[in-house]
Formats: sequence, C-alpha cells, structure tokens
Amino acid sequence: MIRRIIVLLAVAAVTLGGTAGAVAAQPDLNEQDKKFLVQLHRVDLTEIQAGNLAQQRSTDRSISDLGKMLVDDHTKLDESVRQVAQKAEVPLPDNPNASQREDLAELSRLTGQVFDNVWLAAMISGHRQTLERLDQELSEGSSPEVKQLAEDARPVVREHLNLLRKARGGTMSPSPSPSGTMSPSPGETMSPSPGGSMGPGHEGTMSPAPSPGGTGE
Repeated sequence: MIRRIIVLLAVAAVTLGGTAGAVAAQPDLNEQDKKFLVQLHRVDLTEIQAGNLAQQRSTDRSISDLGKMLVDDHTKLDESVRQVAQKAEVPLPDNPNASQREDLAELSRLTGQVFDNVWLAAMISGHRQTLERLDQELSEGSSPEVKQLAEDARPVVREHLNLLRKARGGTMSPSPSPSGTMSPSPGETMSPSPGGSMGPGHEGTMSPAPSPGGTGE
C-alpha cells in the first residue's frame, strides 16, 4: 500500500510540474499583447537601421551621435522583447514591415543637410507614434511581462524624442529657403515629396515625412 502511495505521489508531482512549466512558458497574453510584441520588435529593427544610416550619411556630429544612441538603446530594448516573445511563443518577424523598409530606402538616398532634416523629422514622427503604441499596450494589454516592456521602453523613447526635438531646433530654422518657402518649424514633420523636390540640391518644397519605426504592423 505504501509503495502504491509513493508511486501515485510521484506521478502527481511529475504531472503538476509539467503543468506549471507549461503555464510559465505561455503567459496569459491577449491579442493586444501579441500585436504589441511584433510592433515593438519592428520598431526596434527600424530604429537600429535608421541609426546606422545617421552614422553613415550625416555630416553633423550631433546627428551621428543620436544615431549611435538609437542603435545602442533599441538593441538593448529588443533583447528584452525577444526574451519575452520567446517565452510566450510569439513568433517575431526578421525585418521591418514594407512601409518601414520603404521609408528607410528613401532616407538612404539622401545626403548632407537634406538627410539630416528629413531624418530628424522622420525620427520625431516615429517616436511620437511609438509612444502612442506603448500607452495603448499599458491600457489594453493583459500580460504583466509585456506591459512591463512598455513601461521600461517609455522613458527611453521619451528621452529620444526630447533629444531629437532639441537637435532639430538647432538644424531646422523657420527662415525662408532660397526658393522663398518656409523651412519646417519645430512642431512640423517634413520630408521629400514624391517628386523628389527635397532631394539633394532641391530644398524648396516640403511634404509629410516618412516615420520609420512609427508603425509596426
């Protein structure tokens, strides 16, 4: 009888241990949590590539330094995203989405002051959108671990946004351009128009900037 009880207790321990492991491996995520993990991962991938572009193509040391900061910080943030996603068994994409890749390609065709202006505008727009997604996760997510990712990322993204705005205040003034149109003010976002009017040597007209990292779907 005692031997049978020992066997039954051993079986129960194995069964309960397996169940606990399964629960630990699959936290309680809702659809918002899963979507957010993918979005934040794509934002990190995009910001890392955008930061590398800034270091490669900008002639302004402050822009290059901002680019390095984006690479370093978003690399660290993405390590946490990958860990949580792996534990939750949420597959992550290998690349930014099509829109983000297109924006990065557009930035890669620019140089000099035009690159700096467009890059800053795009990064500001993207970081503002990222803050909105972080807030959405905090209000609509269900997983404590995923919500903690948003909580941890928020001050980093906010600091990036403040520094980007400060940098643009020093590189983009409201004075008239040679063509007579106004350069963007600190509250606006500008970039090349589809016709290439803001390409190298053509700074006359502006249109809404791409926002790499801002949209993660």
